Amino acid sequence: MRTLCSSTLIGEFFVIGFAGLVAMKQPDLSMGTVWTVCGVAMLLCVLLCAVVTRPWALAVGWALQIGLLASGFVVGTMFILGVIFAALWWASIHFGRKVDRIKAQHAAQAA
Repeated sequence: MRTLCSSTLIGEFFVIGFAGLVAMKQPDLSMGTVWTVCGVAMLLCVLLCAVVTRPWALAVGWALQIGLLASGFVVGTMFILGVIFAALWWASIHFGRKVDRIKAQHAAQAA
């Protein structure tokens, strides 16, 4: 699960950065505000990669997905990307758990 979830989070890291570049062009947003919000979200993506196997990290990841969806109110394309990344996050958790379970079964059989 760790590899799949971390891959999704790193992808989000880059999408958030590019969304920050687009949001920076909004006349009613200050550059400091945009990069503070984007920087915190990008840092959260990287930090979650390190702790993604902990149970609470999945909940924080879901909160990040909701934030990504909500960023669509600033950059419209983020609604679409937010849905895509939420689906990827779900798939990463779902299929990652399956892979972990299969690996554990193979390890038990080998031992």
